[in-house]
Amino acid sequence: MSQSSRRKFLQQTALAATGFFIVPRHVLGRGYIPPSDTLRIAGIGVGGKGESDLLEFSKSKHVSIVSLCDVDDKMAANSVKRFPKASYYNDFRVMLAKEKNNIDAVCVSTPDHTHAVAALAAMQLGKHVYVQKPLAHSIEEARKLTEAAAHYKVVTQMGNQGASGDGVRTMMEWYQQGLIGEVQKVYAWTNRPVWPQGIPTPYGKYDIPTHLQWDLWLGPAAYTDYNPAYHPFNWRGWWKFGTGALGDMACHILDPVFRLLPINHPYEVACSVPATYTRMWSETVYGDSCPAASVIHLKYRNQQTQAPISLTWMDGGLLPERPEELLPDEPMGNGDGGVLFIGTKGKMMAGCYASNPTLLPTARSKEHLPQGTIPKVPEGHYLQWVNACMNGYSKGVTSSPFSYAGPFVESILIGNLALRSWQLEQQSNPRFPGRRSLLWDAQNLRITNFDEANQFVRNNYRAGWALSS
Repeated sequence: MSQSSRRKFLQQTALAATGFFIVPRHVLGRGYIPPSDTLRIAGIGVGGKGESDLLEFSKSKHVSIVSLCDVDDKMAANSVKRFPKASYYNDFRVMLAKEKNNIDAVCVSTPDHTHAVAALAAMQLGKHVYVQKPLAHSIEEARKLTEAAAHYKVVTQMGNQGASGDGVRTMMEWYQQGLIGEVQKVYAWTNRPVWPQGIPTPYGKYDIPTHLQWDLWLGPAAYTDYNPAYHPFNWRGWWKFGTGALGDMACHILDPVFRLLPINHPYEVACSVPATYTRMWSETVYGDSCPAASVIHLKYRNQQTQAPISLTWMDGGLLPERPEELLPDEPMGNGDGGVLFIGTKGKMMAGCYASNPTLLPTARSKEHLPQGTIPKVPEGHYLQWVNACMNGYSKGVTSSPFSYAGPFVESILIGNLALRSWQLEQQSNPRFPGRRSLLWDAQNLRITNFDEANQFVRNNYRAGWALSS
């Protein structure tokens, strides 16, 4: 997306707050829902985060939760109780086939490995979709979802709620005013993982709980015996099902980077894992598990000047050097992480979700209060999507449509490709130091200088679960 197009998109983003367009259904046509009607939403994955997602949607008087799907009856129990009139299924494929005429939109809040297959199936039926971050499990999936959203002309939103917040809009204003100059370096960090990573593959035979449809939980992933190490929460730390600390938090923390800077796809990526977390690798390679901590270096080109912009991501509690402009008692980001922009005229920082944005030194923030030139989203991320669905594809505006979120997530998952490539090389050479620079061809979705890395661009799917075109 060009910088001019990006700015036009971002200016349009918050216009959804101006209200509904009241027009008759026959004028709107297929897939368009006048606000006098009800948006009928189905949930795929309705326990945990899916439960809270549906609760947020139901705050709109225009929303009716009409169908629920979850592979775990115990996890789904609260949603089933809250929405007693909704039909209930274990298999989203069955739900979509039977309820396709009764639903207008679908929320996908499953583990990462099922996001794309569920979302694409819904879009192919002309249903608007809200998909939890990180949108997809593989780079190829992110690309396909981006293309599908445009092809099927449905309203889309990725679940990175900070994209509709005030913080990122304040940062956009400061940057557009030139207060920090041209950005050359960005640092981002998180305290994740808060679940086990960098551990051996679990073993042992366990009975599958009676409330869990394990084969459906696996979905497109290769068959794996049930183990409580995977479900209901710790799946995030396993490459088969999750995308690690980066996939969990980067969509929240890096969103300001992709909204402010004229960057698109990285052209180079490298990574390293601190020695503290690799002392066992000479004995055992934990290739199924994401590392317990990592540092990922991504290089971009400024789309206007072609000047290089470096982005360094740190997780596992690792932190960049503390800015000298910060006073000793001033926080650096927040408890979940943060982002730091280093420009030619100054620095700017925020916490996760672009919370508490500040210029450095922090006294500058009081001198440059936001002017409110960029429209806000007072209804919030969830109801913005509801409003956009009601307005229809041609008029509905969201903060993270797949046209934005797809390329954004591609960049994030390239970082995971680097980590998995590092693990691969460790298997053959435990003393391999890391930091191999991988060169990325975004147009063709491939690494050009280490062919073994390309196995991590796309997923292998079990029969009956492959992404259909």
